[in-house]
Amino acid sequence: MFKLKLRHLHDIAAVPDTPGAPLVEFDTLREELRSRARFQIRARITWLILLALLVLLLSHLGLQFSLVRDKLPFLLGLHLSPDDFIQGAPLTILITLISISCCCVIATLVAAGRMSANPVAFALATFYGSFFRGTPLMLQVLLIYLALPQVGVVMGPVTSGVMALSLNYGAYLAETIRGGVLSVPPVQREAALALCLPRHVIALRVIAPQALRIIIPPAGSLFVSMLKDSSLVSLMGVWELNFVAQSYGRSTYHYMEMLIAAAAIYWVMSIVCELLQARLERRFGKGYARAHI
Repeated sequence: MFKLKLRHLHDIAAVPDTPGAPLVEFDTLREELRSRARFQIRARITWLILLALLVLLLSHLGLQFSLVRDKLPFLLGLHLSPDDFIQGAPLTILITLISISCCCVIATLVAAGRMSANPVAFALATFYGSFFRGTPLMLQVLLIYLALPQVGVVMGPVTSGVMALSLNYGAYLAETIRGGVLSVPPVQREAALALCLPRHVIALRVIAPQALRIIIPPAGSLFVSMLKDSSLVSLMGVWELNFVAQSYGRSTYHYMEMLIAAAAIYWVMSIVCELLQARLERRFGKGYARAHI
């Protein structure tokens, strides 16, 4: 048990194996573990207090949360939309997952172009990144859905939303991927080339595992932002979570209750994404820690 904890504390104090070097005392390490445990407990208690205060505040606003209970199955997607398609939170998750998949492909290609020695590939990648990072996402959604039909390119609202999210976030993720790849010391690639490893093996088995440790934290934040920005597809009448909340808020004249419920669902989904991100960070961080023990 203690050996496991000691590995996690390699960045706090190293235990040298050279003769005569001072050893880290067991009591110091144990106190550090206790200090971390106390910090976590106090942070969680503070969270619970803040949640209790928030619930207390909402309960004193005179809101009719019985309406939320009646409409919650629609927000959670337990019923189909008027056009017999999924709606609410499941549709939001579906749009986000498809957008993430497309975004990763686009970002990888753009990052390769940014690091390419080919001037045409470099120019295409930088032009793409400059445009999609320099214009608002809402404008891009409207351009794809409303403007492209004027030149004969007609797409459905869900397809338009996925394309806008993928292209916009692909520009940001490309810079994250490029930064992660460039963070790998060049000597790693040189050593792999000296062993006559194929280039695809070097990319997948040498560079990618080390780059992912740098890429995952900012990429996870981008994907959480994409989850929330998927609400922009409500502009096109897609029955995702935000649109469902607005629709039932309009029909019942109780916008606040429905929007608070939607905000709570978005919050829960974001927390789940953050927990998954933290799990991935720990996994790749452990591999990095073992390599440096």
